[in-house]
Amino acid sequence: MNNKLQAAQERIDFAAFEAKWRIHWQNKNLYKTGDDPQKPNIYILDYFPYPSGDGLSVGHCRNYIPTCVSARYYRMNGYNVLHPMGWDAFGLPAENYAVEHGIHPSMSSAMFSATFRRQMKLMECSYDWSREISSSDPSFYRWTQWFFLLLYQRGLAYRAKGRQWFCAHCKTILANEQVEDGRCWRCSTQVVRKELEQWCFKITDYADRLLEDLMDIEWPESIKASQRHWIGRSEGVEITFALDGTDDSQDNYRNIEISVFTTRPDTLYGVTFLTLAPEHPLLFEICSKEQEPAVRAYVQRSLTLSDMERAASTAEKTGVFCGTYAIHPLTGRRIPVWAADYVLPGYGTGAVMGVPGHDQRDLQFADTNALSVITVIRPEDRQAERCYEGAGILIDSGPFTGYPSAEVANLIADELVSRQHGNRSVRYKMRDWLISRQRYWGAPIPIVHCTDCGIVPVPEEDLPVLLPDTIDFRPAGDGSSPLSRVDDWVQTTCPACSGPATRETDTMDGFACSSWYYLRFTSPHYQDGPFDPQAVRRWMPVDSYVGGAEHAVMHLLYSRFWTKVMYDAGLVSFVEPFSTLRNQGMMLSAVDGQKMSKSKGNVVTPDEVVAKYGTDVLRTYILFLGPFDAEVIWDERGIKGITRFLNRYWRLAQQNPQFEGEMGQKRKRRFERRRQQIIKRVTEDVEDFRFNTAVAALMAYVNFLSNELEHGVEPEQFRAAVETVTLLLCPIAPFVTEEVWQTILGQPDSVHRQSWPQYDSEQVKEEQVTVVVQVNGRVRDRLHVEAGIDADSLRTLALDSTQVRRFIHDKNVRKIVVVPDQLVNVVV
Repeated sequence: MNNKLQAAQERIDFAAFEAKWRIHWQNKNLYKTGDDPQKPNIYILDYFPYPSGDGLSVGHCRNYIPTCVSARYYRMNGYNVLHPMGWDAFGLPAENYAVEHGIHPSMSSAMFSATFRRQMKLMECSYDWSREISSSDPSFYRWTQWFFLLLYQRGLAYRAKGRQWFCAHCKTILANEQVEDGRCWRCSTQVVRKELEQWCFKITDYADRLLEDLMDIEWPESIKASQRHWIGRSEGVEITFALDGTDDSQDNYRNIEISVFTTRPDTLYGVTFLTLAPEHPLLFEICSKEQEPAVRAYVQRSLTLSDMERAASTAEKTGVFCGTYAIHPLTGRRIPVWAADYVLPGYGTGAVMGVPGHDQRDLQFADTNALSVITVIRPEDRQAERCYEGAGILIDSGPFTGYPSAEVANLIADELVSRQHGNRSVRYKMRDWLISRQRYWGAPIPIVHCTDCGIVPVPEEDLPVLLPDTIDFRPAGDGSSPLSRVDDWVQTTCPACSGPATRETDTMDGFACSSWYYLRFTSPHYQDGPFDPQAVRRWMPVDSYVGGAEHAVMHLLYSRFWTKVMYDAGLVSFVEPFSTLRNQGMMLSAVDGQKMSKSKGNVVTPDEVVAKYGTDVLRTYILFLGPFDAEVIWDERGIKGITRFLNRYWRLAQQNPQFEGEMGQKRKRRFERRRQQIIKRVTEDVEDFRFNTAVAALMAYVNFLSNELEHGVEPEQFRAAVETVTLLLCPIAPFVTEEVWQTILGQPDSVHRQSWPQYDSEQVKEEQVTVVVQVNGRVRDRLHVEAGIDADSLRTLALDSTQVRRFIHDKNVRKIVVVPDQLVNVVV
């Protein structure tokens, strides 16, 4: 062993290596974004993290470590790599912590961000920290406000009254997407409705484009399916039912019409009642005087229930008769009109035509309220059922009787249009994006309210509208914003007429900031706009976007919407922000098999793992745990195997084999072939995010090299193999590989600035392969032949085989199928 290896240790001193190389890399600015115009560019991005007081767990490492490995890989492959990090700092966690501990949210946000930053540096995530941004920095949210004004100017931001979701625990209004099973998406508190005037973005204007463009992006199909389901596009017919009168009056109601939307016009002859949502604007206008008290009492009870409770299939289908009748548009039959809470105001028209013979919910309602059931479609192959929801043949449907239901839908739609009782229509389940929040810690909405001028946008030159620093930021709990209590901030001057005005006191949903932050990373210090157009042309769209699947219909949908608005405004040249999306699998605790959570007491932090085992072990184990997108369990017992692997590599690198004689050409070729094969395997695995199999392959290769040493290896070949495994391992375990590269192998520059090894596709091939020989599809022999042997030679060898000749005998050979290097099938 040479002099510089005399002090080499049997086991890695992880702490010493980390202390040594962290400082060295910082001085070298190792992770600075490349700017060589001769190199290709790649943008690798993690989801914008929302810092909290809990800090990171090892579960978060499943996101950040793989993207770090990917970034390191592409740097070594000659790319300019943009791999930035910043903080989605506005929002409830920081504000709630601030309220609880009596500190300002800016302080809690800074604390949380500092913790995340320290932990990410501890994991040696290769971010370019010179591009760090925070959504709560005025230099950032100035441009979030600028985008609000862009949406307002384009008619996509509006203010409207409505009953909105309210979380009593968070004391704030929620968007539809932030309510899951009738509960707040953050704290799981049951939500209720409040009547408020709110700001919304018209994301529904982009519904069709949001659907169509899913075809052009490389995303998990589950995420695409979630967005399609959330948008919920339905083609159907909007049918109008004229009002006929009430039980207590012969008043003519024919100047009032109730519109319903249906995707099943073929069931129209089976309508026996209409149901209106309790929130329907015509409800109290059409109900009879005798029924009005009962209707009002029913509405009050209904509005205490969440949409999920009302729409649940197991819920009792309650309702109250309005005392009113409508006229069937094709038969002229009188149909009773009811209020029913299973009808929701957010989809269709807020009214439903009751077809109990062909809809299970309608049948439940009809049975509960003793309403008639009419069957108008029967299956083609059996008798009619009491509630049949499928396609079939129409019965008791006037001139359409006998037609297949699939054909008659268009015919009935045509008839309704011709009688001016309906129109073809497209409806969406998705609602507009509610952007208002009645909280302090968010970007102020840049609007003032003037008595004379009405709603007036703040001029661009007056941005940002700053949050006041000194304020009682505790939420009021009644739906009003803490900002409304700051008189000297609220009172202002109208930009249009210079008269007295008041500021908008709502702040923006935090998802506004995360809908465009990826653009800011391309030029984080740019002052003349939200981003430098030239930088955006260079880097966007994001090539690889990585994060959890939980934001399928929030952040991801909103970002796509904002990007399309920017495209329409001529700000960008692309319509989708993220070309490729990957979702990491969830990390579960071995303690209880549950997701890691501070409240469950099962959290393992990267800090404790690094302190005990070192950063390289943490990184390698995270990658080795399982497939990137699979659910895995954190079990510390598995770390021992990773520690043994890295120590074995460390000892292997210190070997200086002395070999007398020659290995022999065949063994030398085999040794080199294994080196070529490990390059190919790890290259393909890293590119495809198969990090667990890449680590497994490197383990097997280190074992192979260790075994070969026992039989003697030529020093030059051995050194080339050690250099190769060091280069392949360095994105995964950066510290020990740097120590090996510079100290053991004596290389003058960082291993992380080297080129990624390349393989020869010819040398990767095995010299011999096993070819299966079949007779009439059954295996009869196996031939060990030279790889790449020609088809004629394979046929000859197969027919000369003693085992094959036994099964041919005197039979005629009809055909011989040859699959090169794999199979010969003799058909007799």
